[in-house]
Amino acid sequence: MNTTTIVLILAAIVTVSIILIVGSQMRERSRIERARRMTFQEDQYKRAHRLLDEIPGQYLTSELKLLLIKNMEEACQQLSALKSPLPIKQWLEEIRQLKNTVLENNDNRSPVKIDSPEKSNYVKDLLQSLFKMIEGMHKAGKLDNSTAKKNLKYVLFLVHKTHADLHVFQARDYVRQNEIRKAIHAYHLASTEMGKSRDNPLAMKAVKSFRTRIKELEAMGPESDTRSGSQEGQSKLDKEWDTFLHDDEWKKKADYDD
Repeated sequence: MNTTTIVLILAAIVTVSIILIVGSQMRERSRIERARRMTFQEDQYKRAHRLLDEIPGQYLTSELKLLLIKNMEEACQQLSALKSPLPIKQWLEEIRQLKNTVLENNDNRSPVKIDSPEKSNYVKDLLQSLFKMIEGMHKAGKLDNSTAKKNLKYVLFLVHKTHADLHVFQARDYVRQNEIRKAIHAYHLASTEMGKSRDNPLAMKAVKSFRTRIKELEAMGPESDTRSGSQEGQSKLDKEWDTFLHDDEWKKKADYDD
């Protein structure tokens, strides 16, 4: 065997080795990328599912529910294409049933009272996550400008209402303890929060109610007996606030396309 043949054989061995190494690296990169994409889509599904389950029932409109369901559905379709070992078929069937329930207006979720700082902060975090999700869908071209803008403004309104909920709860507690000045201050804080959504007629209606309640409390004086006739006014405001988002009134009144 001459020198030229030996060199050619060695070159062939080196070439084959390089090809095998490169092929192995490409397969590994492909495997890692596939695992990364599956993890991302699984996280997308779980995040949307969590938001749907844990955001207070009175906050979620049918449109928001359908956006979350759409996100879950698309994540499942991507996972299926990636041949994920997760129970995708079961998830898709559950999504289909849930979507039909929402479309038929039979998806009734219990309202949640925001009665502690911890709960207020937790709900705020959920709403911020929902805001980012809608932003992401818009940037990806999955939502048109009008739909994205409307829902983003509504979610911001919900963040303000979450803070106002806590202040209202504290104000009620102060009234029961006959700490009128503290109650007035809490209602002022609630009014300020709702005032941040000036383009929402319901928010302005709430601000008006809070101002009326503040005037009632100011007229009572710091040492008035809260067991008197003011209880009727308080009960009326409580009822209005507790049912603030339990119907479609905001849809009829608010123009989010300005």
